[in-house]
Amino acid sequence: MAEHVLEGSQPVDLTKHPSGIVPTLQNIVSTVNLDCKLDLKAIALQARNAEYNPKRFAAVIMRIREPKTTALIFASGKMVCTGAKSEQQSKLAARKYARIIQKLGFPAKFKDFKIQNIVGSCDVKFPIRLEGLAYSHGAFSSYEPELLFLQELRLEMKLILHLRTYILCLQNSERISSDS
Repeated sequence: MAEHVLEGSQPVDLTKHPSGIVPTLQNIVSTVNLDCKLDLKAIALQARNAEYNPKRFAAVIMRIREPKTTALIFASGKMVCTGAKSEQQSKLAARKYARIIQKLGFPAKFKDFKIQNIVGSCDVKFPIRLEGLAYSHGAFSSYEPELLFLQELRLEMKLILHLRTYILCLQNSERISSDS
């Protein structure tokens, strides 16, 4: 059963929608403040699931298997968690990363957790006429078929639709989650 729950709302069973179109969450991006300065070199040396190459990127890249996610951990104590398939998984993964940092001897806390981005997709089961859509909604549409076979629609509620011929990808560019 495909259920989707937004914070503060009741579960919605999307399989009962008359259209039969069921969106699937692909990626959740969240941030959290660990509220302490971190020694990235020490983290990379002590944690076996971490890599750090300061010449390439200014953060430790850490991965866990369950939920399958990746964290970017910065020296400032800020952390970005990607790859979760639900908001709950994203929060659980961020807490696991924070706990790993604590076990390495840093006084990490779990402050200001926020869902930054949600990406989902669905098969709309009919062809989308990208050129016609771009023409009729040119004010908030971007369509460059020579560069990328994709159309982007930016809506007022900070939702970005990436349209391909049969697939609709949803990206929420500003999702607010206040619980910690």
